[in-house]
Amino acid sequence: MMPKTPDTLRSSRWFAPDDLRSFGHRSRMMQLGYAEEEFRGKPIIGVLNTWSEINSCHGHFPERAKEVKRGVNQAGGFPIEMPVLSLDEQFTKPSSMLYRNMLAMETEEVIRSHPFDGVILMGGCDKTTPALIMGALSAGVPFIYLPAGPMLRGNYAGEILGSGSDAWKYWDERRAGNINDEQWRGVQGGIARSHGVCMTMGTASTMTTIADAMGLTLPGASSIPAVDASHSRMASACGRRIVEMVWEDVSMQDIVTSASVKNAAIVAMATGCSTNAVVHLIAMARRAGVELTLDDLDALGRTVPLLANVRPSGKDYLMEDFYYAGGLLAMIKQIADRLDTSAVSVNGRTLADNISDAQVYNDDVIRPLSNPVYHEGSLAVLRGNLCPSGAVIKPAACDPKYHIHEGPALVFDSYAEMKTAIDDEDLEVTPDHVLVLRNAGPQGGPGFPEWGMLPIPKVLIKQGHRDMLRISDARMSGTSYGACVLHVAPESFVGGPLALLKTGDIVRMDLPNRSLDMIVDDAELERRKAAWIPPEPRFQRGWGWMFSKHVGQADTGCDFDYLTRDHGQTTGEPDIF
Repeated sequence: MMPKTPDTLRSSRWFAPDDLRSFGHRSRMMQLGYAEEEFRGKPIIGVLNTWSEINSCHGHFPERAKEVKRGVNQAGGFPIEMPVLSLDEQFTKPSSMLYRNMLAMETEEVIRSHPFDGVILMGGCDKTTPALIMGALSAGVPFIYLPAGPMLRGNYAGEILGSGSDAWKYWDERRAGNINDEQWRGVQGGIARSHGVCMTMGTASTMTTIADAMGLTLPGASSIPAVDASHSRMASACGRRIVEMVWEDVSMQDIVTSASVKNAAIVAMATGCSTNAVVHLIAMARRAGVELTLDDLDALGRTVPLLANVRPSGKDYLMEDFYYAGGLLAMIKQIADRLDTSAVSVNGRTLADNISDAQVYNDDVIRPLSNPVYHEGSLAVLRGNLCPSGAVIKPAACDPKYHIHEGPALVFDSYAEMKTAIDDEDLEVTPDHVLVLRNAGPQGGPGFPEWGMLPIPKVLIKQGHRDMLRISDARMSGTSYGACVLHVAPESFVGGPLALLKTGDIVRMDLPNRSLDMIVDDAELERRKAAWIPPEPRFQRGWGWMFSKHVGQADTGCDFDYLTRDHGQTTGEPDIF
């Protein structure tokens, strides 16, 4: 590729011509207090920042943005910080997934409509990673993803606490009457002690790990804790490197390839990834023109062992421990023979180069292939008459006795109905029952909420039970665990077979053979299908209406139909007159 020159920079279309419109652009930059020599003929770097006052995961981003801009200036570029949708996980309702594609669209259009030669994408909290990357891939300029980094490990009364995972655990203990209100408040105050994303291998760390393994971060950046000084140094290094990438005219299509996508999927499996990786990785890959399917992921799940002993799939450790043990590059080195190490990263080096000096410092945290946490990968894809387009389960995070299970269904049509029943101590339910929640998918939720880790009925909690087979067309938090079948597709709200299941029907799951079926004869299913009445649409206007009209199902990544590559040509550069 030919290196860029000042007159071939993308931003030169805004600033270089001797015409009235470019006069206006230069004049308004001077209005901001900048002299022409500060920005003219230099790479203009957009710093897309998902910070907000309510997004605790990104609370350190104002400082990191300053450090990125310092690096850009050091390398001779000109940084421009641009706010984009914060998309916090905890406070956005009914689900941040309802707005992932909104951030992807905003990212693409912000980049295309502004004079950016390259961008730094600042994200971390669950949906920000796939959304920013999807949008930037469609926009087509060089970019580096800057991950927020995990928060410090939690602590209460001498016990190490993990994000999400220990919240569910202690909530069940409170429901069982085993801890008091004071202890519960202690857990509440101790489980999140610093800025940064969840420090379990939840969706946030899963997705930043995937970005790292795909070559979209500076190598190893995803493992650095948010408040570690190394994170500040990484931020300024991102600023310096993106300027170099612009001058080198790096094409992201040379980085996000079928090989790098497969690498990312393999690495995700070995880390004990969130089930949400399935939806997001498929959507990200397809934005780059790489076809990735559920069957591809299941095939990898059958052969890739789990090596990262990090909760919730691992037993003892958290992301801070993973970093001290050598971090992602050290774990990747353990499975290098399964990867295409010729894949190139944003630093311009191959994966082989990037892992050459990596070392494992604690082989209980980062296990060798000879001593995996779990013999197979993190995810399995099921099919059958309940989920003809697929469903997902996390085998390593559930009790092995449920890997083959048959029992009567207990079906709920809404979360509110389920929540009321679950706390009824007179509920007729046994550990062999299969809890089912429907109308919780992309359209039914609406927005595909993380409701899939259905609470264990209180009557069973008090008997000492902590797991049972649960099925839904919802997602679940990456910090969750248990025998939870998720992402049932097609979803019940659009007439998928889950809509036909009735309480008392026998459900059978055979995980080794990847099957999930209701034991109901075909003639009866046809009768039920003929009697099924479609529910009323969730939205009649606005973003929700648009979402419902265009969102895909879980097995295709839940992108909008008109944003996929096969919908049409990507919009070219904007006219400037």
